Amino acid sequence: MRRLSLLFFTAICAPALAQQAIPDTVITSARIPTATERVPVATTTITREDIEARGYTTLADALMFVPGINMVPQGGPGALTAGFMRGLNSNHTQVLLDGVPVNDVSGTNNAFNFGSLLLAGVERIEVLRGPASSLYGSNALGGVVNIITRRAPADRAAQLFGGILGGSQASLRADGGVAGTVGDFDYLVAAESLSTRGFNVTPGRLATNRGEPDGYRGIATIARLGWTPLPGSRVEGSLRWQDVHFGLDRFGADDPNFRAAERRITGQIRGETSLFDGAWVTGLRFGVSDERRGYLNRADAFSTATANDSFTGQRMTLDWGNRVRLPGLGPFQDGAASLGVGWMRESTISASGNAPFRTVTNARQDSISGHLAVQYRLGARLDLSAGMRVDSIQGFGATPTWRLGGVYALPEFNTRLRAAVGSGFAAPSLFQRFGVSPFFLGNPNLRPERSTSWELGVEHDVGGLATLGATYFQTWATELIDTRFAGWVFTPINVARARINGVESFVTLRPASWLEARAAWTFTRAFNSDTGARLLRRPENVVSISARVSPLPGLTIAPEILVTGAAQDFLVANSGASAFTPSRKPGGTTANLAISYRASENITLVLQARNLGNNPFEPTSGYVIPGRSIGFGTRFSL
Repeated sequence: MRRLSLLFFTAICAPALAQQAIPDTVITSARIPTATERVPVATTTITREDIEARGYTTLADALMFVPGINMVPQGGPGALTAGFMRGLNSNHTQVLLDGVPVNDVSGTNNAFNFGSLLLAGVERIEVLRGPASSLYGSNALGGVVNIITRRAPADRAAQLFGGILGGSQASLRADGGVAGTVGDFDYLVAAESLSTRGFNVTPGRLATNRGEPDGYRGIATIARLGWTPLPGSRVEGSLRWQDVHFGLDRFGADDPNFRAAERRITGQIRGETSLFDGAWVTGLRFGVSDERRGYLNRADAFSTATANDSFTGQRMTLDWGNRVRLPGLGPFQDGAASLGVGWMRESTISASGNAPFRTVTNARQDSISGHLAVQYRLGARLDLSAGMRVDSIQGFGATPTWRLGGVYALPEFNTRLRAAVGSGFAAPSLFQRFGVSPFFLGNPNLRPERSTSWELGVEHDVGGLATLGATYFQTWATELIDTRFAGWVFTPINVARARINGVESFVTLRPASWLEARAAWTFTRAFNSDTGARLLRRPENVVSISARVSPLPGLTIAPEILVTGAAQDFLVANSGASAFTPSRKPGGTTANLAISYRASENITLVLQARNLGNNPFEPTSGYVIPGRSIGFGTRFSL
């Protein structure tokens, strides 16, 4: 009776399925904690140990070396950084924070800025490649990035942790927090700050380069309070707040007066309880996100260009989620299902540009959804999974999506085979539907962008000394939104199509207990189906090499190299003028190094260097990556 009362209580005041950081499992792939060897799609998990060992600061830093996702920044820290997952558009990756969607409602196409999110309190990052709309709805055509924040230790009343690192460009990064469990309650409070003078991200080859660095300062905090009154039952609330300020440049030219500010708040209350000896876990979650961005530019001696843009986007979600242990059906065993329904409201009040050409968006939309995913094991070798979802978004009706997958184990050869096929969709943004200016008119009759994808993968283990793997993928995208001149205004319409295929391959070597090395190669061919032209900023070849070496007790050396091939882009000439026809943009190489030494049980010394070769690589023509930086500091845990 007490458990049923708690279930009623959580259904009124709390939400969703609490996500635990369980080693060697992936939660994002099916909303069910699933062993990695049973997941039919390509996944990558970045742990807290990886983040600290390699000195990652922003989400873009952490994802830079993940196969299949290409980070394309347009400036230094904080500046817009797009993520192209498997060659699809930047708005085709759904980003979650502990399961709550955080893509930018106020953006022109609902894309997420990977360059601004600091990693304060982040425990792990799960990357799911391939269509996942059958689980997570809109924007998940290319994949999902789920950021899972740190949990409190269950065996300590208070654990202090933190670190500080300073270095070149007057950079200073500090983070710290406290977490613990007292009786039935657990808590976590963490914060991180970063400030730097930054680099000049306008290429030195341009005549418009005036040596002006683009600085950054930001702070992020997270707080969580949980209550576990009974085994298997939990109520939890969390709040994450981030505020950042950074400099920007005009496209192809330094602009000393161009500044930006971004504030993001994400919170949720959730609760779950386990019934019938754990056969049914049910929970409710209410989540909110609020993002506010502003851009200010005043005329200066170099340009009369000005800007005073403001973007505000809000999202509220309510989800009822369930995990059910399914009974065996003859040869089908170890069955589990995830099912639930959800409601979401998105709204924006935004204005950009100068009078009389100012574009204003003031709109909101509601949606409801329902999903079901099932997985079973057939015999001792074959894992099967299936899922479907229906999203009904205000203005264009119901959109169904689906996914099928299987994993076949060959233990006598230390090999497993994977296969998956599914569909995805991305709803038009509020800007695309309702934005208005004298020369732009949103189209409320837009249809969702759609895709169908499939992949085949194989992984083989060589006596524990090495693991090799490869995945072939292919995607057809239709109803893609493009902006065309119609009458006297520009308006978005569903006209574009794309075809994409490629291979993600890797080899991990473990020749000794103190050495692990990994090399990955991603080959991607992404084309406009109507014109045959390559899609912009999708390099055909990307190679990453990383290692972790521990030659002495307590000492870890972690080098990494990223080689990005050529891609199509609108090239910025040395004069600063931009071309109107895409051309081949050269690739570039980035090399990073992190060294850590555990001086005592509680203190670790760290040395971190990024872009060691000071390579002036331009992921976007007209913007170079930050130059060489070196920092030294310490981490502690008490």
